[in-house]
Amino acid sequence: PGTSCINLEETHEVVRLLRTLVEHARADAVVITETNIPNRENLSYFGNGNEAHCVYNFSLPPLLLNTLVTGDCTYLKHWLMSMPPAQSGTAYFNFIASHDGIGLRPAEGLLSDEELQALIGTMQAFGGQVSYRALEGGQRKPYEINISLYDALQGTLAGADGWRLQRFICAHAIMLALEGIPGIYLHSLVATGNDYQRVENSGHYRAINRHQWDADQLERQLADAGSDHSRVFSGLQQLLAIRRRQAAFHPNATQFTLHLGTALLGFWRQSMDRRQCVFCIANISPEPQPLALSDVNLTDTDDWTDLLGGLQVESRTQVVELQPYQCIWLTNLPDYAGLGSPR
Repeated sequence: PGTSCINLEETHEVVRLLRTLVEHARADAVVITETNIPNRENLSYFGNGNEAHCVYNFSLPPLLLNTLVTGDCTYLKHWLMSMPPAQSGTAYFNFIASHDGIGLRPAEGLLSDEELQALIGTMQAFGGQVSYRALEGGQRKPYEINISLYDALQGTLAGADGWRLQRFICAHAIMLALEGIPGIYLHSLVATGNDYQRVENSGHYRAINRHQWDADQLERQLADAGSDHSRVFSGLQQLLAIRRRQAAFHPNATQFTLHLGTALLGFWRQSMDRRQCVFCIANISPEPQPLALSDVNLTDTDDWTDLLGGLQVESRTQVVELQPYQCIWLTNLPDYAGLGSPR
């Protein structure tokens, strides 16, 4: 009594009790924690593998958004390097959009105040709103950015540009390749934009990303191969189809961060049986970027190919030019589902 309850040791005791009761009732049930708080506190809800099975990776949305609007992956890379691998039987739940806003509390201590203000200003220029939380003494602090992800990625700090679709697909290609279990928000799947009318009608900023589609209208948009809705839907379908065939994308498969400069975000995944490797590299800038394959540890005894674009590696000294927001998934064993699994 008299406390906020959140993060108290007694709160963790309750979570452990719930975990015990849930597992007693249903052994295959999954407990997931939706704790929209700073990163270190959020991770504490894994406990010692005896609290939540899955933890919402709340720091990912603001960090990835910052990366793509600045063209600099420094903050995201530092965060990835600091994240401990989830214990067997637990996993990160990765997402970059939801029915709520893009939380800013999980970016505390990860992005500077200047970075946060620049991000907020850019999102407001792209039609977004900011929700605040009250502090002691009558002060308030930004709590979340309310905007559809498709509109959030329409440009950079320099303003809107022509790379929205590529930037949006790039964001999902990064998220889908990270350690953990990915989740895609329905409105991201079909590239829904800001719904200002719902905000006006409801009086709530979160309504901006809660559009209610007319089913016939959505079907017409998806049937039009030239519409952004159709192009995004098809692009994400392809990414998901490729991802599900790779053992290296198991939620607990090994992940290491690569050091390829500020404009190229890279990390390495390896399957649990250590047979398949995937190097996931994304150009997070609006300019072409050279990638020297000599900077990537491609083993000489394997043949390497790009799962996303069909690139064949001819030489370990080859220099590949990645187009703006292009992603590659370089692997030594395409469509490997694991030992004993059908190819």
